[in-house]
Amino acid sequence: MHPIKVFAAQANPTRMGLIGLAAFFAAATPANLAPAFAAPSLPPQQQVDIQQQGELLHATIYKPEGAGPFPLVIAAHDCGGLQGRTSQVRSHYRNWTEQLIKAGYAVMLPDSYGSRDLGPQCRVKDSQVRAANERAGDLQASQQWAASQPWVQRSRISLLGWGEGADALLSVIRLRQGVRPAAADFRSAIAFYPDCARPSSLGWSARVPTLLLSGEDDDVNPSAVCRQMIDDTKGRSAFAKFVGYSGAHHGFDRTGIAVQSVAQKDDADLPSRGHIGTNAKARADAQRRVIRWLGR
Repeated sequence: MHPIKVFAAQANPTRMGLIGLAAFFAAATPANLAPAFAAPSLPPQQQVDIQQQGELLHATIYKPEGAGPFPLVIAAHDCGGLQGRTSQVRSHYRNWTEQLIKAGYAVMLPDSYGSRDLGPQCRVKDSQVRAANERAGDLQASQQWAASQPWVQRSRISLLGWGEGADALLSVIRLRQGVRPAAADFRSAIAFYPDCARPSSLGWSARVPTLLLSGEDDDVNPSAVCRQMIDDTKGRSAFAKFVGYSGAHHGFDRTGIAVQSVAQKDDADLPSRGHIGTNAKARADAQRRVIRWLGR
């Protein structure tokens, strides 16, 4: 049996409405991490522009067949950005979109960097686009836009994020005292290997059911901090669960990437420290858990 550690916290969920995200999608992976597999088959995409604090947030949307309304997943990319060097959406996000479409979900992917004419931000010390500010605002704007669309099932808009995108997600769903919930909030949230140091120091707790997945060998964003953060939410949070995968590193849900050190690589698409790579068993388990969590 594949070793998986699961921690959960349960209390009184307080619901607060926020307004979410937009997306832009295509497919590529840095050459030194290029997986040997065919790009997934996806339905036709729809490009949208969303007004966000005087700027246009570009988004790409994929829908299952039919008129809907569909449950929607708003997905937030990692620090490498949504697009690769060929101006196409990275295969990582395309593969997840294919899984979600098969399960009956529409997917909205925001391009937080491309919308601001920025490249990858993994190794930028003073990024103009911060997870808890601009990127969180992108997610909020996306939810607001999506909730007004007739093809969206308004009560079933969820968040999914990776790395820095997961950091933004944790900020958006954080339970804040004195903030009243709106009529509709996100249904649930799923965070892949975020940096939990800052939210943990703020006494983070969630308004909506939240699943956090991390590799136990992640040396980019250590999983132990996230495990402790989830454990500390007991009694003051919506249901939150931590799943830790033994032997898995950062980016374990990507496909066909051999585990490798990134510190010596001159690649702006990658973190500046630690290791990254696929763990096939953890990836398969995470895919099952994500679909089950969204269906709650």
